[in-house]
Amino acid sequence: MQFSLVIQTSFLGDVVLTTPLLAELAHRGPVHVVATPAGAPLLARNPDVAGVSIYDKRGSARGVGGLATVAGELSAARSRAAANGASDAVAYLAQGSVRSAALARLAGFRARVGFTTSAGRWLYTRRVPYRDDRHHAERLWSLAAESPNVAPSREQLRPRLFPGGAEREAVDRLLGSSGDVSTPLVALAPGSVWATKRWPYYADLAQRLSPRARVAIVGAKDDAPLAAEIAAAAGETTVDATGKLSLLGSAELIRRCALLVTNDSSPQHLASAMGTPTVTVFGPTVPEFGFGPLAPRSETAGVAGLDCRPCDRHGPQQCPLGHWRCMRDLSPDAVAALVASIDGRHR
Repeated sequence: MQFSLVIQTSFLGDVVLTTPLLAELAHRGPVHVVATPAGAPLLARNPDVAGVSIYDKRGSARGVGGLATVAGELSAARSRAAANGASDAVAYLAQGSVRSAALARLAGFRARVGFTTSAGRWLYTRRVPYRDDRHHAERLWSLAAESPNVAPSREQLRPRLFPGGAEREAVDRLLGSSGDVSTPLVALAPGSVWATKRWPYYADLAQRLSPRARVAIVGAKDDAPLAAEIAAAAGETTVDATGKLSLLGSAELIRRCALLVTNDSSPQHLASAMGTPTVTVFGPTVPEFGFGPLAPRSETAGVAGLDCRPCDRHGPQQCPLGHWRCMRDLSPDAVAALVASIDGRHR
């Protein structure tokens, strides 16, 4: 039996895309995950996760003292697993910083697996090629692959989240207070922490969708101004969930929707985990980076033929050239056509 440690302290979407790796490792024995305070709730009730350590690397666990404290917690978990019959202990560095690698080493994990391109690779005992031509869920899954020639099945790459009763009740209350429950729901996720990733035409799209669907707006509290603009265009039956649901609550709401339209941000990964068809709008980034939607019948939208695209791995706060054509030139009609194509296939 193997005790696996997975360190994933990157963005929320990365946590979701790590769940196929967790499922693969769970076949070998208990899996312990290190996550940020924001990312840890996404792992609630996951049957592939035996334990979670929260690493608040920019807060309470900042600095060498915090690193040592978390390392001590992981060392204790490793010792408990050994006492319960785990003959091996392997750390998988899904987040590739030197700090993450040092954490695994300080915790006493002699076997440490990570990517050849990671900053902390000099502390790894096994290095796995980082495949630019693969989806990130597959890249992460490959950390556990016993052979580089083994390709995962679609089911093996399916992200998984597990909303519970509290999340279902929260969504029930939200939908129950928003009018007609017989009309299909279409979720819109207009926000992103990266300004250039925010497609500017969600209100126009909502106006086009409102005659045949009820619009639900997913996002954080900071997205409330965007939600107000969309709700004004879509009408009084709009469900504004911004800032009103947890991450797993948002996943549960997305699960109940016929489809999701989102920027290249974490809601698309929630939809992938819940199996909801998705139209993802890509501007400064592209699906070829490996972060496109994985749910069946999903589509991606973007402006082809721009020499400046892609301009960044994440998306800058401002367009480097000042024109932002990668988003401004993508019309609401083009995205509405993709929505209609998914809806047609769904019927």
